[in-house]
Amino acid sequence: MTEARTHRTRRGQKTHVVVIGGGYAGVMAANHLRLDDDVAVTLINPRPQFVERIRLHQLVTGSDDSVVDYDTVLGDGITLVVDAADHIDAAARRVELASGTTLDYDYLIYAVGSTGAALTVPGAAEFAHPISEYEHGEPLRAALAAAAGDAPIVVVGAGPTGMEVAAELAEGGRRVTLVCGSVLGPYLSTAGRRTAAKRFARLGVTVLDGPDAVVAAVHPDAVTLADGRRVPSAVTVWTAGFGVPDLAARSGLTTDRIGRLLTDETLTSVDDDRIVAAGDASAPSDLPLRMSCQAAIPLGAQAANTVLSRIAGTEPKAINQAFTGQCISLGRDAGLIQIAHLDDRAMRLHIGGRLAASIKEQVCRGTISFLSREARKPGSYFWLKGGKRRQRLAEALPVR
Repeated sequence: MTEARTHRTRRGQKTHVVVIGGGYAGVMAANHLRLDDDVAVTLINPRPQFVERIRLHQLVTGSDDSVVDYDTVLGDGITLVVDAADHIDAAARRVELASGTTLDYDYLIYAVGSTGAALTVPGAAEFAHPISEYEHGEPLRAALAAAAGDAPIVVVGAGPTGMEVAAELAEGGRRVTLVCGSVLGPYLSTAGRRTAAKRFARLGVTVLDGPDAVVAAVHPDAVTLADGRRVPSAVTVWTAGFGVPDLAARSGLTTDRIGRLLTDETLTSVDDDRIVAAGDASAPSDLPLRMSCQAAIPLGAQAANTVLSRIAGTEPKAINQAFTGQCISLGRDAGLIQIAHLDDRAMRLHIGGRLAASIKEQVCRGTISFLSREARKPGSYFWLKGGKRRQRLAEALPVR
């Protein structure tokens, strides 16, 4: 027997695993941990419902409410604590909550996810509307409702979120300018980018790209670009960049430059083998995967496997997962599916139009289906593997 399992048997108690974060990675991890009946799982999340972040652009226009009840995606026996984690005391194996209560743990899974980048551009914090969190939806909807139907709308940032918000608004009849910050769809292949540009042209979206298409200041009625151009804007939507909560850094744990918890290839913290990370806020070998639910869900399952291995006294496996590409909705009637190599390099191949819109919708539904099925039957989830290139990169890194 391992020390952990012997300790648990002696106390006559289950091993307690606390999962911080109830998004894609955290819910999958919590559900997957139930493979061991002797593990008690507590999930901490600040909201009482699961948020479908990949549908937040639909929340803005009212085509989806972007939430699912935890009863749908969380398995029986998991304790849900609706609260925010304020501090991790690794030495005491304790999580301090914003409410003032504490939770002791035997193992901790850190799955706090990501959020929008800090609004540091002058005027952005005062006059721009972010859309990286569920709570941003209602203020943005109210601002759009207060603006005239033909008022100019500026969307800043042309990654997937910016593209989806711009298309959704334009399809609803809004007059939209998309400020790319350099290039439309940075992840996309050249062919995929051309397809996106054609769709935006059909929707009447003005796309501003190139080195000067960077917002230098935000005003109540306009944005100013790096070259001095002033673009009128009754409502400015900010989608540029992502960051992560600073919980790990505030708790004295080692992070990468933007605050993701630094781990080895088994997703174990470099500071503490009782802390395992998953999802957008994890940086395995300082080579973080692309922030996406496509990465987060398999990482959640693998983080759970690492914890289960440590409880059982076996060696945890290195992460092994692959990408298939990127799905972007371009309104309700069209989409773009960018196909990728297993190591997440975009291919020339892509799918557009109505077929892509249908695939994107099935992907959104599929993520909830994966979580729900794992809730009903732990261990049923499987994922695409193919991490040979990542393994070579990780092995080439200097030993810490």
